[in-house]
Amino acid sequence: MKNSVLILDFGSQYTKLIARRIRDLNVYSEIVPFTISLKKIKALNPGALIFSGGPSSVYEKNAPKISPEILKAGIPILGICYGLQLIAYLSGMVIEPAKSREYGLANLEINKKQKSSPSDLLLKSIKNHSKVWMSHGDKISKYPRDFIVTGRTKNSEVAVIESKKRKIFGVQFHPEVVHTAKGKKIMSNFLFGIAGLKPDWSMENFIKSTLIRIKDEIGEDRVILGLSGGVDSTVLTLLMKKAVGDQLRPVFIDTGLLRKNEYNDLMFKFKHQLNLKVTGIRAADIFLKNLVNIRSPEKKRKIIGRTFIDVFRQAEKKIGKVQFLAQGTLYPDVIESVSVNGPSVTIKSHHNVGGLPAKMNWKLIEPLKELFKDEVRKVGIELGLDREFINRHPFPGPGLAVRIIGKITRDKIKKLQEADAILIEELLNFKIYDFIWQAFIVLLPVRTVGVMGDIRTYENVAVIRLVNSVDGMTADWYPAPYDFLKKVSNRIVNEVKGINRITYDLTSKPPGTIEWE
Repeated sequence: MKNSVLILDFGSQYTKLIARRIRDLNVYSEIVPFTISLKKIKALNPGALIFSGGPSSVYEKNAPKISPEILKAGIPILGICYGLQLIAYLSGMVIEPAKSREYGLANLEINKKQKSSPSDLLLKSIKNHSKVWMSHGDKISKYPRDFIVTGRTKNSEVAVIESKKRKIFGVQFHPEVVHTAKGKKIMSNFLFGIAGLKPDWSMENFIKSTLIRIKDEIGEDRVILGLSGGVDSTVLTLLMKKAVGDQLRPVFIDTGLLRKNEYNDLMFKFKHQLNLKVTGIRAADIFLKNLVNIRSPEKKRKIIGRTFIDVFRQAEKKIGKVQFLAQGTLYPDVIESVSVNGPSVTIKSHHNVGGLPAKMNWKLIEPLKELFKDEVRKVGIELGLDREFINRHPFPGPGLAVRIIGKITRDKIKKLQEADAILIEELLNFKIYDFIWQAFIVLLPVRTVGVMGDIRTYENVAVIRLVNSVDGMTADWYPAPYDFLKKVSNRIVNEVKGINRITYDLTSKPPGTIEWE
């Protein structure tokens, strides 16, 4: 791992984005718990270390800490936000609560007095007053002489510190998020200018190494795979098929919560376009029975996760004994559901992560769980997957269950399916489908008075949700053309019985999430 980066995770929701930015620069990275020992680090022999941000303050009683000896290992280190403050704390600097917390965009003021040979490293080619993304409540007030301060903001006197002698660097802001204007350049300066790494990692290399790992893990055993038709599970299916061939048993389950006509359409494409031997199971009755009167989105996801396992067990009786369950879980699912590598906060459980039962008959294999959606699409392209599948919008594993707020009924599902079909049809007609990350309708448990002709109506409200994103971790609402919104709204209220009002969601992520539940 000499030409790679180890990222010590201290619980930031952005930790995976660090790995993502490093991969964008074609360097392999791996996230490890902050509890990793110096012995293990030396055994892995990385070319650089990055300390992530985190929700804690270094002076809290149970704040995550590392051995100070790691700072003396001679490995180039970059600390980000909490990672910077931890470096400062372990180096004898003074950390204290800032008078004013700093969240959002700030101007980075480069200390030109320090802009000399030793410090023209991390901020090389970065212009003064570049925008950076802040998210902290503490600050560094005193630092030792072998560190120099090369950047500050209005509320942070110490926003960038550098020690060429120690090979230790730190930033108070988050260079890994897209909001930091020159974040990629700062990461590049650290990786190539400071750590001396080489850009030799690619999706092609990922596929090669993953195929080897899958073969080693599966051996001669057989694998059942939950195929949904989304890009994640479809790419996973092709990857698994390439690795283990006929040992793979893909299963497509009709949960009753799919889009309109989706089960039949996808079964045809699986068999005739992708040449897959897929077992199709219609299980709407059992899913909807288990969801009767369930309102909580967390309960919905967990029930759906358990029901999938029950149906897979029934499928095993048809297809023969299997030892592994393969899932197209991605990292945004993982980081929002459970704390994997550090003390990150759970946002919501996903049916295929936090929703799975504690005990199963199979071993779980998730080869894509360290990737983001756009990276999965790149893998699909490398595997020769048709653009029709590559460009499909994300669709949640729980399906329409998390787009019906409140109790789920067959009548609500039908309304939502019809409204969703109209939305997708018009996105294609207006030729904007491929310019949007995700588009869907949410059905609210709210009814409003309307009038059609001379008749009073009292029907449901539906919400149009269109967002753009790069990796699913952050997103912004899409400024749809008025003509498009007018057409979709008119069609839904006229063609879908039971919906008489349409609204448009203008919420970004954060503070919202992409899905409503």
